[in-house]
Amino acid sequence: MSVVPPLNEANKSQASIQPLIDLVKQDMGRVNDLILEKAGSDVEMIPEVAKHLIDSGGKRLRPMLTLAAANMCGYEDPSAAGHVKLAMAVEFMHTATLLHDDVVDESDMRRGKLAARMLWGNQASVLVGDFLLGQAFRVMVDVGSIRALDVLSTAACVIAEGEVLQLSVAQNMKTSVAEYMQVIRSKTAALFAAACEVGPIIAGSEETRITALRDYGMELGNAFQLIDDALDYGGSAAALGKNVGDDFREGKITLPVILAYERGSAEDKAFWKRVMEERKDVTDGALDYAMGLLVKTNALEDTLKQARAHGATAIASLDVFEDSPYKDALIDAVEFCIARGH
Repeated sequence: MSVVPPLNEANKSQASIQPLIDLVKQDMGRVNDLILEKAGSDVEMIPEVAKHLIDSGGKRLRPMLTLAAANMCGYEDPSAAGHVKLAMAVEFMHTATLLHDDVVDESDMRRGKLAARMLWGNQASVLVGDFLLGQAFRVMVDVGSIRALDVLSTAACVIAEGEVLQLSVAQNMKTSVAEYMQVIRSKTAALFAAACEVGPIIAGSEETRITALRDYGMELGNAFQLIDDALDYGGSAAALGKNVGDDFREGKITLPVILAYERGSAEDKAFWKRVMEERKDVTDGALDYAMGLLVKTNALEDTLKQARAHGATAIASLDVFEDSPYKDALIDAVEFCIARGH
C-alpha cells in the first residue's frame, strides 16, 4: 500500500545519492577499513554482533556527509586522516544507537534482517553498543580536535536525552507536535548535524560555513525522520529498513498519528487511545484502519510537506558555498531523502 503523495517535481523521484557515493568513494574505503579494525576485540561476541549490523546494508549516509563536508571545505591533511577517523566515529555512534534502540523498542527486525538482540540477546546488544561508543570516542581523541570532540560528545548526550524524552511521551496521545519535533531533533537530527559540523571544523573553516553545515545536517535529519514517520504507514520494508507498521505496533506516537488524532472525530480519537495508549486490539486490521484515518485527515500528506520544508531549508543553508560537485551532491542527498516518500 502506498499512500504518500508524490513529490511536486517529477525529477525528484529519480533523486540519488550516487554522486555523493562516487565523490567520497576512496575515503569511504578507508573508513570501512577502520570500521573493521576498530570493531575487533578478543571477546569473540563483540565483533560478531558488530559485524552483523555493520554488514546489514546501511547506506552509511552520515559518515559520507562528514567526508563531503570536510572535502568541500578544503580539508588538506590526508595523511592524518582526521576526516576519515571522524566519519568512522560518526558511524559507530549511529550503529550503537541502533543496537540500543532495538532493545528499547523490542524490535525484531533491522534493515530486513533479524535484530542483533534476537540473535544474541538484549544484554549483548546493549553492551556491544557501549563498546562501539567507547571506540568512537577513542578515535575522536586521536584526531586531536577538542572542538570536534565537543560537538560529537554533545550529540551523544542529546541523543540519549531524546531517547528518554521519547519514553516519556510514548503511548500518550496528548503529545504535542512541538514535543515530538523535539524528540526527532534529539534522536535523529542531532547526529546528522554533528556529522556535518565536524567536517568544516577540522578543515579550519570560518564560522559561517561551520554554522551553515550544522544547520544543513539538522534540517536534513529532521526531514529524514519525518519521511520515516510517513513510510511506517505508507511505505515498504525495503525503503524503511524495518517492518512497515512497527511504529504502530510499538505504540510510538509520531507526527502522522498526532495530526490524525488532533483532526479526528470523537470516534477516531477513541480508536487512537485504544490502540496507542491502552494497547488493545493492535491487529493488522487495526493498522489498516489507522492508515485509512491518516489518509482521511491528510496526516501523511502534511507530514511529507513538513519534511519537504525542512529539506528546502537544508538546501538553502548551503547558499554560503560556491558551486561545486560536493555542494551538488549534498543537495542531491536532501532530494534523495525526500524522494524516499514517493
